[in-house]
Parts: sequence; C-alpha cells; structure tokens
Amino acid sequence: MARPVVGIIGNQYLINDQYPAHAGGSMTSEAVAKVSECMPLLVPADPRFLSVEELLEVCDGFLLTGGRPNVHPEEYGETATEAHGAFDRARDAITLPLVRACVERGQPFLGICRGFQEVNVAMGGTLHPEIRDLPGRMNHRMPPDGTLEEKFALRHVVTLQEGGVFHRLFGSSEVMTNTLHGQGIKTPGARIVIEGHAPDGTPEATYVKDAPGFTLSVQWHPEWDAANDPVSRPLFQAFGDAVRAWAQGEVVGGHRVGAV
Repeated sequence: MARPVVGIIGNQYLINDQYPAHAGGSMTSEAVAKVSECMPLLVPADPRFLSVEELLEVCDGFLLTGGRPNVHPEEYGETATEAHGAFDRARDAITLPLVRACVERGQPFLGICRGFQEVNVAMGGTLHPEIRDLPGRMNHRMPPDGTLEEKFALRHVVTLQEGGVFHRLFGSSEVMTNTLHGQGIKTPGARIVIEGHAPDGTPEATYVKDAPGFTLSVQWHPEWDAANDPVSRPLFQAFGDAVRAWAQGEVVGGHRVGAV
C-alpha cells in the first residue's frame, strides 16, 4: 500500500553562488520517512511552477521547514530592515495561502522554525526581526562553529502549558530542545495558541485554535535525530498519524480526522 505523501517545502539556494536550486534537508526527509512513516516529496515553493490548489490535491500533508530566508515583513505590515535578513518571496507566495487553506480544510501540517513563523504570519501575526536584540532575551541562533552534533545539541528547556496539546503529546510540562533561529513571534495571529515558551519568554510551541486538522508548530528543529529524541519522535509520529487519517479520508463531525 502506497504511503501518504508529505510535501516538504523547499527553500531557494544558489549552489556555488551561481546555480539556482530548491533544497531541503535530508534529515527532514528521514524524519518524515522513518518516524512519520510517510513519503517525503520536496516541493519547489514557487508560484511559477505550481499552485496551492495543485499541492492540496497531490499531497496529504505538509511540512513547513526551517531555512535561512525569513518571511518578508511586508507580509505582516512592516518595512524591511537589514535586521530582517534574507528573503524568499516565492516561498511566501506559496506557504502563506497554503497554511490558510490547510486550516480551513483540516489538512495536516507541521511547522518548524521558519515554518512556525509562517503559520503565525499566515494567521495575521507579526515577528521580531532579531530576538537576541530584545532586552532579557538569549541568543537563539545556531552556534557559528562546531560539528552538526554541537549545533543541534539541546540548549534550553521549553515549558509547556499544563494539560495542553503539547503536554499531552510529550507526557511532560518541560522538554529540552535545540535552538537555531534569529526571529520569533512578536504578536500572535488570530487563533494562534501559544503553549510553550523558552526560559526568556520566547514562544516555542503553537497550534491553531478550532482548526479541524493537525496544526502543531515548533520554533526548534525536531528533525534532528527524530527517531531517537524523546520529544521529536512523538511529534513526528502524531503528524504521521494525522496525515494517514487525511489520506484515508476519515471524517468525523463533518471534517477529516487528524485534529489535535
């Protein structure tokens, strides 16, 4: 039996500063294939090549990946500055309406890092361009040096709302996570429920209130060592369960199942 398909949103890159490409991390594909038990399919997120409507038909669920480019601040009513970093407007044009369509349809998605921020912006929220510049905040960026193991090492606690969706999923109100991001939520979008925070107050775990499908998003990178990490594994397993339910067309209360 064919596995359900998870569209993994790719980022634009220049190989050798010259050759344009779409790319996605192999550890993300591995997490989807091995832990979610779905088929990973890299999406060239650019409206020149595909439409949101086509993606909704081809894929059963979506993984909104991290990436160096940030959501353009014009998408949340602000002016771009040097602190906002690099952008990928083609990805913005696909992912923001894709998130809103999935929320409406109940089609599952998992947001990671930039994807976490995209979900907030898609629902009308705003972002801080640089968390480490805010008073009392820690530097959440990836360490500039070291091995991948050192860069993706667990660095801080995330405190979760007692009895909430993430608490129930992880079986604990405190979990250890890595942290590799510069931006973060400034104001939450409509229906965005923040259930997890870093020690400095930075939002780390969200879902969309009253959405009929799976809408969990995290600011950290759970794709690292997903099969073995006690936080990553249940997150990707739950996502896979939701994608399978969508693919099988199971409907409860007028909606396909997979809701948190």
